[in-house]
Amino acid sequence: MGQMRESQWQMMGTVITMKIPETWELKGTGKANVGVAEPLLQTAEAYLRQQEQRFSANSPTSELAQVNQLAGSGQWLPIHPQLFDLIAIGRKHSLASGSQLNIAIGPLVQTWRIGFDDAKVPSPQAITQLLGKTDPQKIQLDFNKKAVLLEESGMKIDLGALAKGYIADCLMTKLRQAQVPWAMLNLGGNLVVYGENPNQVDNSWHIGIQDPTKQRNHTLALLRLTSDSSQTFTGQWSVVTSGIYERHLHVGDREYHHILNPQTGYPQATDVISLTILSHESILGEIWTTRLFGKNKSEILTCVEALPDMEALVIDKELQISKTSGVAALLL
Repeated sequence: MGQMRESQWQMMGTVITMKIPETWELKGTGKANVGVAEPLLQTAEAYLRQQEQRFSANSPTSELAQVNQLAGSGQWLPIHPQLFDLIAIGRKHSLASGSQLNIAIGPLVQTWRIGFDDAKVPSPQAITQLLGKTDPQKIQLDFNKKAVLLEESGMKIDLGALAKGYIADCLMTKLRQAQVPWAMLNLGGNLVVYGENPNQVDNSWHIGIQDPTKQRNHTLALLRLTSDSSQTFTGQWSVVTSGIYERHLHVGDREYHHILNPQTGYPQATDVISLTILSHESILGEIWTTRLFGKNKSEILTCVEALPDMEALVIDKELQISKTSGVAALLL
């Protein structure tokens, strides 16, 4: 039962890859679960496309777009519980002291558009005006009715810093419920694995940390993750990386990356090129890479050291790797 099935899909602005076994034994039966891998992958694809349509800030027909379109109308909009939950999570972490995460940053993201063909540098006046539309306090939530209201016209929620991690966790839960013994899901910079890797002698997962100065698959460090080294019953590991080295806008002799500072409205000024968070829930990796990106590496490491069941690797502009105390045991 060592055969593997792999599927790739282009969605959510990235390439998504999923690997699961071809067959596996159903627990307690001694029987092989044959012929279900392909339907399961098709179900996973349908789920991913449904979630994209729910959370996308770039689709005018998404459920999130409906929320944004009513900004300033005074109208409460009941929304799907998953969308409501992610907005609530994002709002909470946007309001945390010193957080670089702000889900109300949509007006700035949609004006800069870095990573899209129509990217541009907004005028200082435009940035000042847009900053006035990015107060997460003005995202009102009704927890009983699962409804949301954006107080001011022009506000836009952007869940791009959170959605992939949330979706990955949900999808991996569905695979475990189907008794899939191991799986790998890669959502472009967001990698989630669980179970024992059948392609390694020691059943571990070897995860490379990208060299920010080189093409994909050139690594500066290699992690060895096992189900035994995970402290949760699921044996799940998430590796989330945020970096300033992939999406850029070149204007004259200036270069702008896509990670915006929610306080200034401009790209983060930082010596950190790449921040990787290791955790057991992908949503936590998404939250903390975004909350911390823009701080110096010392602040990042100190913060992550204080967080339970979480580790971090930081790569600076000199390609020096700094890491939390638990990473050494995971390096190959």
